[in-house]
Amino acid sequence: MVSAPDPVRSTTPVLMEGGTVVWRDLFAPADLDRLERYCDTLKLEQARLTSGSVNSIRTTQVAWVTRGSDTEFLYQRMEAALLRLNAEYFRSDLSGLATFQYALYQDTESGYFDWHNDYGRLKDAPDQEPRKLTASLQLSDGASYEGCDLEVRAAHPIDVVPRERGTLAVFRANALHRVTPITRGVRKSLVFWAVGPEYR
Repeated sequence: MVSAPDPVRSTTPVLMEGGTVVWRDLFAPADLDRLERYCDTLKLEQARLTSGSVNSIRTTQVAWVTRGSDTEFLYQRMEAALLRLNAEYFRSDLSGLATFQYALYQDTESGYFDWHNDYGRLKDAPDQEPRKLTASLQLSDGASYEGCDLEVRAAHPIDVVPRERGTLAVFRANALHRVTPITRGVRKSLVFWAVGPEYR
């Protein structure tokens, strides 16, 4: 019996003009369906910034996707993808992945996340190494909502990440980025970070 091709090896990432790397087709639609169903069972909370504040520049519902039997395939796939992307594009000193975050932007609360960067340590996890790379996996069909674009400002011009379901976007965690306000529907995404030693 012939095994299915490894999507990390058989698909090709694309470097956008501003430095964001976009990678499509890392997950089959059935895998995305399973992942979305799992995330929809998680208990949501109002997103907080690393300072602990709420709603200062962000209105989003989030939940944490911990590593376990239901999510091991996801963590393994993302580890392999980030190792390849780091070797080919970023060349950062990395040591692992932080816990994944499920993010839900809803038109009923005009969800958004203004300009910010992700580099640094989490207040609730001071022993964790700083976040060096940020990755966002699109779980929603881009036609199912309006607004809510992920924009990355690592250079000129600003990269506007494609909205196709299953698209993975990866960029340096110290790059400014935002999610514009949603005006219709719901956008679901999975955000995660590769961590590593402090820059010197």
